[in-house]
Amino acid sequence: MTLFPDIVGDMLCESVLGRGQERGFIRIECWQIRDFSANKQKQVDDYPYGGGRGAVMLAQPLYDCWKHICDEAGCRVHTIIMSPCGKVFNQADARRLQQGFGRLIIVCGRYEGVDERFIEECVDEELSIGDFVVTGGEIPAMAVADAVCRLVPGVLPDEECYTDESHWDGLLEYPQYTRPEVWRDRHVPEVLLSGHHERIKQWRRRESLERTRDRRPDMFDKL
Repeated sequence: MTLFPDIVGDMLCESVLGRGQERGFIRIECWQIRDFSANKQKQVDDYPYGGGRGAVMLAQPLYDCWKHICDEAGCRVHTIIMSPCGKVFNQADARRLQQGFGRLIIVCGRYEGVDERFIEECVDEELSIGDFVVTGGEIPAMAVADAVCRLVPGVLPDEECYTDESHWDGLLEYPQYTRPEVWRDRHVPEVLLSGHHERIKQWRRRESLERTRDRRPDMFDKL
């Protein structure tokens, strides 16, 4: 649910997610909230009670858009709103959402926020992508949609495409190298050229542990 469906739709129809949609593993639809406004000007915002700068998104067009989607689905759909007040999204949330729900609605707020009554009535959880504020919920929503959809079986060619990555098991991913073997006097680690799979596996595990310890001691402490 967004005021900019063309931008969001174009982004989520490219590359891996685009191919996933073409093959029928996922379907991403973008709904224009203005289409559910009750007045001729397609107004979706108004001044906040109590004063203050900016405008707040109206509850009614948001609700009507949300209800239309749920009616089409034939059920109440698990609904997320992207908000700087929400829990910070992580890989565990991506796994939980992919495994727990066949459908999701992600609401993209704008302006100074969303009428709290819509959140109380329709939203199941609030998510954030970090302790900062952006101009709207579209970029955070695309990040969440991408992280969840790429975990759907068939979207990526193999489970190892994501189980071997940063954050899957509480570690950062090991360093990666490709051709040539020497670039600007920097060499590919010899073990990666050895063809010894067990040694390579051990090296990658050690590098993941050291990288996590050095760069994300908060994650390392949880191991």
